Amino acid sequence: MVSWRILAGGYDAFIATYLFTVAANGTADLRVLSRSPTGRDVSWITQHPFNKQLIYAVNELTPTGAVQSFNVNPDGSLSQALDTVSSGGAHPAHVVALPNGKVVVLNYSSGDGRIISTTNGGAKFNVSGPLIKFEAPLGGVSHPHQTVEHEDSLYIPDLGADKIWRVQVGDDDQVTFRQAISQPKGSGPRHIAISGDRLYTLHELTSTLSVQPVPSLDATSTEIASVSIAPTDAPSGAKWSAAEILIPNATERLPKQYIYTSNRNIGFNPDQRGDTIAIFEHVGKGTSDEKLVLVNQVFTGLSQIRGMEFGPAEGGGDEYLIASGVQPKGGVVVLKKVDGGRDLEVVARNYEVPTRTSFVWL
Repeated sequence: MVSWRILAGGYDAFIATYLFTVAANGTADLRVLSRSPTGRDVSWITQHPFNKQLIYAVNELTPTGAVQSFNVNPDGSLSQALDTVSSGGAHPAHVVALPNGKVVVLNYSSGDGRIISTTNGGAKFNVSGPLIKFEAPLGGVSHPHQTVEHEDSLYIPDLGADKIWRVQVGDDDQVTFRQAISQPKGSGPRHIAISGDRLYTLHELTSTLSVQPVPSLDATSTEIASVSIAPTDAPSGAKWSAAEILIPNATERLPKQYIYTSNRNIGFNPDQRGDTIAIFEHVGKGTSDEKLVLVNQVFTGLSQIRGMEFGPAEGGGDEYLIASGVQPKGGVVVLKKVDGGRDLEVVARNYEVPTRTSFVWL
């Protein structure tokens, strides 16, 4: 038997700890171990890059949100907050801890973000850097939604500005904006992933997945391919809004790399099969026939999938994907890769906590 503890944040006043267990015969179980108080709307959680027992969480509040740090107790529950600091803006939707000891938080509604230095091994915050303000489009608003570090830059998709900002941070915390990567007008880039020399962008407003070269810092690039991630057999009245993209690294056991994207049906007519996770393959890289190919649409029973995360490769956790929606239908579900990752099957489901929006495997 193997087991993992999994933390789950959401629009509530606690972080839930789940125990996911797989028996020797392959049967799986998911149950809630504890609920750790955190204050309201802990919608995004993340681990310290080196100290896996240190967790950061946002409080997605307005007019000003917050970032908190927690220790993981031996039983998988969380300590009381070690430290709390203002996010500097409204509705922080994403936080990430960088290897250099800094924490980046982005404020979705106010179009800004903050780079926070840490002390005490990352447990305490030392706010010294300036608030980063992202330029809004004419007549529009900026909605920065995620931070991905690649080489010496931060890549920040902005759903409101239809850009992916590229930012470099100096030792003095001063920020330099490099050439932004423009995205199709009205597409709403929400989350991105970078694999090798390719940038994959999930567009919330058009529910599309695109791929393009990662350009040099003072250049931009154009799309190589773009495809819809929405299922084609949805009921009348469905309205799709993409949420999450994951590209797990290939391993010896799972040598083929696939792209996993989540759909949210925010229309008035939900599909009784639930929303889907769309699986894609990137083929023909570097050729005139480079493209994204849909491999599968996996119905999950979830409603408005927001958070999903694969387990760690150590111990075979990367075979499993945990996901949930922001609507109560479906609860929290764990799916297993089958057919080498070309498909997913539900192996466990739990309804104790109705909505979760982000996950960390311990």
